[in-house]
Amino acid sequence: MLKILLKTSEILEKIVSIFGKLGSWLSIPLISIIIFDIITRRFFVLGSTKLQEMEWHLHTSLFLLVLGYAYLKDAHVRIEIVREKYSVKVKAILETLGIIIFLIPYSLLVIYYGIDFVQRSFSMNEVSSALTGLSHRWIIKSFIPIGMFLLFLAGISQLLKNLIYISAIFSNNKEFEKKSLVNNPIYKNTKHISEKN
Repeated sequence: MLKILLKTSEILEKIVSIFGKLGSWLSIPLISIIIFDIITRRFFVLGSTKLQEMEWHLHTSLFLLVLGYAYLKDAHVRIEIVREKYSVKVKAILETLGIIIFLIPYSLLVIYYGIDFVQRSFSMNEVSSALTGLSHRWIIKSFIPIGMFLLFLAGISQLLKNLIYISAIFSNNKEFEKKSLVNNPIYKNTKHISEKN
């Protein structure tokens, strides 16, 4: 059973990582458009609403596609001052509770309302409020439920790893205790695993 859960966690992690890495490539067109926009505004006194809106759209897409990936890589802000003094077991329990109480309900709520948000935008063929802005606003809005779904998958992946770790500790299964700590944020800043954890 633990082997299946660990494999599921690894598959979810790979899916989120693929989208996160693809999303990170959006930084190249984003930087290029920003540089072009600055140069044309500063030296040629040209401005483009479409370029500015494209910057916002690329920034939003980039952020939402890498949100889950950042969680997997422990790149989000954490209160390490509070967490660092605890053992790996306590960190696993706190992480599990945080995922169950906060991450999963929040991401499901945003996915649910985000889909409705996109459907309304699509049905009314929403465009930019600026006269020369971009059309098809539903495309950028669709990244909200997509990004939250990726965060949800990342949360499930980490939840499974932490449940495996907790289960392995109580069943004294050293093999899965170690395997569940691979790419697990609860073990990132811990120097060693104590046998008594």
